[in-house]
Amino acid sequence: MKEAPRIGIGADLHRLAAGRACILGGVEIPSDVGPLGHSDGDALLHAITDAVLGACGEGDIGDIFPPSDERLAGADSRPFLDEALRRARALGFAPVSVDSIVIAERPRLSPWKDAIRASLASMLGLPADRVGVKAKTAEGLGAIGEGRAIEARAVVLLAPISD
Repeated sequence: MKEAPRIGIGADLHRLAAGRACILGGVEIPSDVGPLGHSDGDALLHAITDAVLGACGEGDIGDIFPPSDERLAGADSRPFLDEALRRARALGFAPVSVDSIVIAERPRLSPWKDAIRASLASMLGLPADRVGVKAKTAEGLGAIGEGRAIEARAVVLLAPISD
């Protein structure tokens, strides 16, 4: 029997801190604040990585890249996604579609959505029309709405690699 497509979801939340680079989807966005994390804090790549791992039944990003690993302090998040994609390919799957939402009051993300989408498409090996990037606010509610945090959510569809 042929393998069925698999779907995974991911989410990540980071505090924002002054003096941190604001990197989302592999794109550095000019801002006076950035996500605070053990790595570069790229909440969007972390959410997509978790979605790929979930579709593979592989646990989550913290299982593979634990925050207790000092070698990962300040690390670029792209290799995390690369490892998740490697695991998917080893199981015979590849991404066919990704949709994502970033929720933040600051920085304003609308001017950067196309660059983030292109960056993600390149990393995932997908055409840009198969990658969704949406930017939302929290309407002033909670830590995100107060500009103290940023959240990303993602869903990934993996399909069997055809011979």
